[in-house]
Amino acid sequence: MTFRPELIDELLKDYRNPEDLMGNEGIFKQLSKALIERCLSAELDTHLEEERSTPEPELPRNRRNGHSKKTIKGEFGSSEVAIPRDRNGAFDPQLVPKGQTRFNGFDDKILSLYARGMSTRDIEAQLKDLYGVDVSDTLISNVTEAVETEHKAWHNRSLDEIYTILYLDAIIVKVRHEGRVINKAIHLALGVNLSGRKELLGMWVTQNESSKFWLSVLTELQNRGVKDIFIACVDGLSGFPEAIEAVFPKTQVQLCIVHLVRNSLSYVSYKDRKAVVADLKTIYQAATELEAEQALMRFAQRWDKQYPTISKSWLNHWNRIIPFFAFPPDIRKAIYTTNAIESLNMTLRKVLRNHRAFPNDESAFKVIYLAIHNISKKWSMPIRDWKAALNRFAIEFEGRFPI
Repeated sequence: MTFRPELIDELLKDYRNPEDLMGNEGIFKQLSKALIERCLSAELDTHLEEERSTPEPELPRNRRNGHSKKTIKGEFGSSEVAIPRDRNGAFDPQLVPKGQTRFNGFDDKILSLYARGMSTRDIEAQLKDLYGVDVSDTLISNVTEAVETEHKAWHNRSLDEIYTILYLDAIIVKVRHEGRVINKAIHLALGVNLSGRKELLGMWVTQNESSKFWLSVLTELQNRGVKDIFIACVDGLSGFPEAIEAVFPKTQVQLCIVHLVRNSLSYVSYKDRKAVVADLKTIYQAATELEAEQALMRFAQRWDKQYPTISKSWLNHWNRIIPFFAFPPDIRKAIYTTNAIESLNMTLRKVLRNHRAFPNDESAFKVIYLAIHNISKKWSMPIRDWKAALNRFAIEFEGRFPI
């Protein structure tokens, strides 16, 4: 819809300064109030017309019955509007429902700010600066608490039967517990479905990350409908691959190369890091398993005197690294690292930075769920080169791939 220039000129004829436009009694606020009241009046007209078309004999003919006053908050600030009433009391406005004191869309602003990691105090200040609206801690809490029901429904939803890739990882958050602040692990399971789209399958919390807890997570995924996972990408947590294979025995477990490199560098002095990274790259970028093994031997010859733990660690994990080399480049790009979930974790850490410690597990879940809901809006497209990778999956996992 476009407005006639003459109409805009009429509205702005007495405009002198920004206060006349956006101030407490400015044009914008007056126009918002007038539009809301007109829309509510039109809603009541429609309601009365529908009742006249299907009258109820036992009820008197319904008609308008004046107005009630309600102060609502929205992008225009706080404003008192006239809510039309009907004699039978059956009219329930959709624009500003009964019991609601915030204009539709205002809650979304609170949730959006909360999802970006802003504290309650920051949200109060932001809304005050932007809209001139004073909101309380209780209001913000009530708005965000409504997410809890949505989160529970999301967490208990049914899942696809097959996921081509499953990334499993955990992030650490600080939570208050019995008068002190402790670290807790939020476990995340990120799947890639047959369409090549990423989907967070769930979140779980425990005090420490462990293979035993991951076993319970995988069992829950199975109970929610997952029947097969082609490849699971994980870090080097002891017992993790065995936990996966206990629930999904056909799943191929691939250790995350990024985690291996990162762990290797924890032993290396700063001056040697660049050279060590370059030599490690010759291992995981090798074309075949044999070339990779030869590159690892060369690495050991050069660096074992200074950093003997690195080559030993790679050899100890070798059986969980070499599955990677059986795949062509199009699948390697997707599985050689848990970059997908590492990227997710990096974004979540930015969000969590403003929360020094959560009062309880539910509060942490609420912030992370809202943040993920925000992030997942970008997951509308398949991962890069997915068609080529899918064709290879169909060949590599013949008999398990749906026809």
